[in-house]
Amino acid sequence: MSEREVPEEFASTFAKVEPYPFEETDDLREGPNLHDDLLALLPLVGRWRGRGQGGYPGIDDFMYGQEMSFTHDGRPFLKYSARAWLIDEDGKPIRPAAQETGWWRVVKGEDPKRPEVEVLLAHPTGILDLYYGHVDGTKIEIATDAVVRSPQAKEVTAGKRLYGIVEGALMYAQEMAAEGNPMTPHLSARLGRISG
Repeated sequence: MSEREVPEEFASTFAKVEPYPFEETDDLREGPNLHDDLLALLPLVGRWRGRGQGGYPGIDDFMYGQEMSFTHDGRPFLKYSARAWLIDEDGKPIRPAAQETGWWRVVKGEDPKRPEVEVLLAHPTGILDLYYGHVDGTKIEIATDAVVRSPQAKEVTAGKRLYGIVEGALMYAQEMAAEGNPMTPHLSARLGRISG
């Protein structure tokens, strides 16, 4: 289609656009200032990497490596992404594993000493989670308020997560109710800060 054939109301969509102009950072020393609403989540900002272990009824126990990032662009939410890969007992990679992406934000709660947090997560396996919980210092406890699944996704009905900063490391434990099982421990990991 030549430019002469483009309807006038769409002509401006053919103009060149520069790259995304707003900075996003995982380093509190660079880029935009962290939004004041996110101060309760400040310890999470950065990039993290480490090892974890997992298991669940019906599957073999496993070890995994994981990278996780919490970035911001000055607005009142953190952008979150995590990717994991299975590893052998020597730490050698076997294959890619779970991924998730989403957003964390602090919402107005009743107790200013225990800010409330809302976490939206999307998984490439057809599952969307809405978690809700509290921040208590460097500890964050969240549980699903809703789980949405595509018709082809595994039956996951609920989840709980506990995150904490312990001696400078990000540690977490995750429980899940799925495939007819009640809430059951599923994952736990210790991640060290690699930037931020």
